[in-house]
Amino acid sequence: MKCTRRNIVKAGLLGSAFVALPAVARALPGLATKFRDQFYVGTAVSARSLNAPSGAFAATVAHQFNALTAENAMKPALLQPQMGEWRWQDADAIVKFAEQHKMLMHGHTLVWHSQTPDWFFQNKQGEPADKATLYRRQEEYINAVVGRYKGRVHSWDVVNEAEDEGKGWRKSHWYNICGPEFMERAFRLAHAADPKAHLCYNDYNMHLPQKREFLVKLFKDYIKRGVPIHGVGLQGHVGLDYPSLDELEKTIVAMADLGLKVHITELDVDVLPAPWQLASADISTKFEYDKSLNPYVDGLPDAVNEQLSARYVELFKLFIKHQQHIGRVTFWGVGDGDSWKNNFPVPGRTNYPLLFDRNLKPKPAYNALMALKL
Repeated sequence: MKCTRRNIVKAGLLGSAFVALPAVARALPGLATKFRDQFYVGTAVSARSLNAPSGAFAATVAHQFNALTAENAMKPALLQPQMGEWRWQDADAIVKFAEQHKMLMHGHTLVWHSQTPDWFFQNKQGEPADKATLYRRQEEYINAVVGRYKGRVHSWDVVNEAEDEGKGWRKSHWYNICGPEFMERAFRLAHAADPKAHLCYNDYNMHLPQKREFLVKLFKDYIKRGVPIHGVGLQGHVGLDYPSLDELEKTIVAMADLGLKVHITELDVDVLPAPWQLASADISTKFEYDKSLNPYVDGLPDAVNEQLSARYVELFKLFIKHQQHIGRVTFWGVGDGDSWKNNFPVPGRTNYPLLFDRNLKPKPAYNALMALKL
């Protein structure tokens, strides 16, 4: 399915999501409404959060967003932790919620070097599996997952983070056992399992020139040979002063020039210090806790809140400028308290990367986006 903009709110399709909201939530116009003519606005969720007893989280999601991603529930380690053992409950619940509220459902992710169980890459002796075995598991997995949600999950991150920061292919188990063709094969399998699904490649730091050039060359080859790739997800794990908007824009334009739909995925703005000059979203990266790296335990100062608002505004102005090429802007979470950035890359910090605070109240950054002239 080509992921084009749909005027969901005008069509009245979110009406049922509004009825049960508390008065405070109803008073907010909602991000989906604000940007309905530009692109989908989505968020990543867990089934546990959607089922929280107060219902405030679910109500906020239903009112504010019109696209949904499972933050973890559709990753291989969660869906199939052991050979032959499938755990569908959480993924099913998220898909059902999206259907109930007429939201675009995005699947994340089919093939990834991380959060894939060890058994997937091993034989019965615990040694590296051979290529034929891994390819058989890849096919069985993609057929099972995409087949289960055929017609219900509208788009997929087929492959996630297969390029290694401008060094070429990431030397993952997938690459080491199968070679680079594992990625092309994944797209062909996903397309065969659901020919109408919109298929994406998703990665972080795609603003880096070397990474951009590698992927542009790869996608050109795919398109020339008829590999069914339809879109690209630019992970938006950014900071107050990185990456350069110019470099980010170059990547948006480069992907759009290939005829690919661009999606801004996993959007959050880190406000905490990073003296190691880190600009990565590799979840294996960890640094030890230090008080100097956690300066806002008692709340975010007004000056930093202003910086956060300004950063979101300049990002969205860029997205609006290229709205004809952007299908979806998805935040990686709803409220600050649930953000992975509290524990990455330093566990135990207090971060403020999203538009809603720890009580799901809109922050100044939210108000700044809602005040944008379109």
